Amino acid sequence: MGEQKQRIDEASAFLRKHSAIQPTLGLLTGTGLGGCAESMAVEYEVDYGAIPHFPVSTVSGHRGRLLLGHLQGQAAVVFQGRFHLYEGYHPWEVVFPIRLMQALGARTLIVTNAAGGLNPAFKPGDIMLIKDHINLTGENPLVGPNDPDWGVRFPDMSCVYDPKLAGQAQKAASRLGWPLQNGVYAGLKGPSLETPAEIRFLKTIGADAVGLSTVQEVIAAVHAGMRILGLSVITNVNQPDRPVPATLEEIIAVADQAAPRLARLIQQFLEHLE
Repeated sequence: MGEQKQRIDEASAFLRKHSAIQPTLGLLTGTGLGGCAESMAVEYEVDYGAIPHFPVSTVSGHRGRLLLGHLQGQAAVVFQGRFHLYEGYHPWEVVFPIRLMQALGARTLIVTNAAGGLNPAFKPGDIMLIKDHINLTGENPLVGPNDPDWGVRFPDMSCVYDPKLAGQAQKAASRLGWPLQNGVYAGLKGPSLETPAEIRFLKTIGADAVGLSTVQEVIAAVHAGMRILGLSVITNVNQPDRPVPATLEEIIAVADQAAPRLARLIQQFLEHLE
């Protein structure tokens, strides 16, 4: 734990040396969604590989770049690309951006991802407000010694996604005249995608969408005491009785098409953020 904290301290010191921005907001983007911050007034940007101890994205569709600046007037740190358990990273490495966000002072997290739809009412390109999640990865970033400076030993998970932020996101979508789906996100380890039997199981246990990210970072953010807004772009809809093969290229293409709408929703949300 001491070594992990030292790495975070060194990474945060590196960023403070290059920028005086003190972010109150963090944005973590998923596959094909790095453009969500195109409207940001960027003061400083850096590739992940240049930040001390920072992991490096290995997946197509993840830019692997950190931005510091202002989003709709909010001092923000943006991570364009994330890390996944299936890349071989330890859960602690997956949540490095969250711990860095915490060290920089950010108290609100917006997390986005690309997800497969399970709810038959969904269609590709929909945006789903995450109201809860199911962690099926078999991993947890809080395993091991607990540092009380980072959070309590047993963080409560009864209200992970902040209902006030969710309500403001709904209002933002209404102002834009857009529908906003909502549902439960199931997080798997990957990298293999789901079998038809697994899709049936996920639907049975109440999942509306499924993906290979997000839950580790969100657990760490709850531990850090952050308010969290989660948004999924539905890239395809899984029908177990009529399975259709999915490819990463197709998923990225749908995410790329939906990214401008997601960016506009986030902008509208931040313009009226309480």
